[in-house]
Amino acid sequence: MILVFGHTGQVASELRAMAPVTALARDAADLADPAACAAAIHAHRPSVVINAAAYTAVDRAETEEGLATTINGDAPGAMAQACAELGIPFVHISTDYVFPGDGTAPWCPGDPVAPLGAYGRSKLAGEEAVRAAGGVHAILRTSWVVSAHGNNFVKTMLRLGAEREGLTIVADQIGGPTPARAIAVACLVVADQLAADPAKTGTYHFSGAPDTSWADFARAIFAEAGLTCAVEDIPSSAYPTPAKRPLNSRLDCSTTEAQFGISRPDWRAGLRDILYDLGHKGPTQ
Repeated sequence: MILVFGHTGQVASELRAMAPVTALARDAADLADPAACAAAIHAHRPSVVINAAAYTAVDRAETEEGLATTINGDAPGAMAQACAELGIPFVHISTDYVFPGDGTAPWCPGDPVAPLGAYGRSKLAGEEAVRAAGGVHAILRTSWVVSAHGNNFVKTMLRLGAEREGLTIVADQIGGPTPARAIAVACLVVADQLAADPAKTGTYHFSGAPDTSWADFARAIFAEAGLTCAVEDIPSSAYPTPAKRPLNSRLDCSTTEAQFGISRPDWRAGLRDILYDLGHKGPTQ
């Protein structure tokens, strides 16, 4: 049995749709109570655990760092410890926000980490706790997650693009939009291979290709959806937020492909799938 932490989030929703998993909502396992998360694992006795739940309010984390760290740091650590005690694999989703976001080269799994804000620090705490538990695990860092579920950039652009003639979008943040469905598939593949070969324990990267800017991603969304909203490029400095965003979110995913045979997903194909799932009429429909 595959036990998933998370129920309505983007990746958890995709996991529930594609595999016979037991997904725990907040009322069944509140990540603000790490001991309850560990107890849930011991109670269910699964064959593998996937943590697809997290505190993801990047800006709010600046004023709620304690809560973010409990959910993103302490809870995954408790999960990993429980999995280590039971001798089962643990797959944990992390983020490019653990890096400082400078330069232009894609980040490799072993590159030095230096989060820019509270959210990144909380996710880094989770990574460190998972490793410290000493069990069989894979930390899967990803970026710019999008889907037909929850709140994300694609759904925001579809709403705003239908309401307005033009938008200003930051163009100096570069990364790989990643369909949640592809992340869910990757988690299942990684979990299966970890069970067969525990030596694959480690930290990996998984993001969509090709790398792009938020502004160009918005243009692609509007083009695919048949929206005429114009996009004006602006620098991040023109759109200040409480939490500083990394300018470079590129991830080197070559180790993931070499170890697990998983290639970077084409976000353009993923975007078409998302629009289809949302029932959005594109330019040729």
